[in-house]
Amino acid sequence: MAENGAIEGPPAVDWQGQPVDCKTCDWRQRLEAGQCGPGWACVHDRYAKRIERYFLLNPDIADRCLSHPYFEVRANAARKATLFRLPKLLDDDEPEVRAIAVLRLPATQAKRKMKDLDRRVRIAVTHRLPPEELLPMLSDADAYVRQVATRRVERGVLPTMVNDPDPEIRRIVARRIKPDWLTYMTSDSDPLVRREAAERIPVERLEVFCDDSDLRVRHVVAERAEGRVLDRLSEDEEPLVRETAQARRDSLNVNKSNPSENASHGDG
Repeated sequence: MAENGAIEGPPAVDWQGQPVDCKTCDWRQRLEAGQCGPGWACVHDRYAKRIERYFLLNPDIADRCLSHPYFEVRANAARKATLFRLPKLLDDDEPEVRAIAVLRLPATQAKRKMKDLDRRVRIAVTHRLPPEELLPMLSDADAYVRQVATRRVERGVLPTMVNDPDPEIRRIVARRIKPDWLTYMTSDSDPLVRREAAERIPVERLEVFCDDSDLRVRHVVAERAEGRVLDRLSEDEEPLVRETAQARRDSLNVNKSNPSENASHGDG
């Protein structure tokens, strides 16, 4: 609470805009115990932070607030309520309340909301489901839902996402997919996707990115290349690529000329 009992932030009004009156509160005895206070921690306040603080201090009241007419109260109560009281909130009118219920309930119940009309709820479902059950979320209409699913789904499913229309999803795929599949990303329209693939592809297959049209991709190749790929990039039209290739060549030559030193470092 602010000094001298002053109200912090917005005025202490309820969700209908009326001044908060502690005298009419069913839990007014908690005021003297320091578990609540107007303008600080109050279940009747319109300000979400004050409601959140109230339930942090009074979690035992949460079960009795799950039907409150103000969605911020229901949402914050749902974070502290007894689990067996949450299933009914999966059908709450407010997406935020449904999403909190999804995140707290067992995955078998959260699965009911896979086709919820609100993306926030589907995002919560995608975080909650085990990786092996995320396949339906990979074809969700919302790109962020698909992004979350792509980060969590089992790696063996990722080849189905190499042509997703969202470039961020394809970048996630390039970071996670098994290296053998990275050659399929050489023709991706986004150079940042190709760069991600070039950073992970086995060195012996780097040549597929050697003539990429984007400087950033060829630069990554130059940092990792060996043999004839390195020879080609040493003559690249871009000075930065040529310099990187030469630095890579120098590094490889040093390693070859000091095998015993390298071995000792490896042992350490």
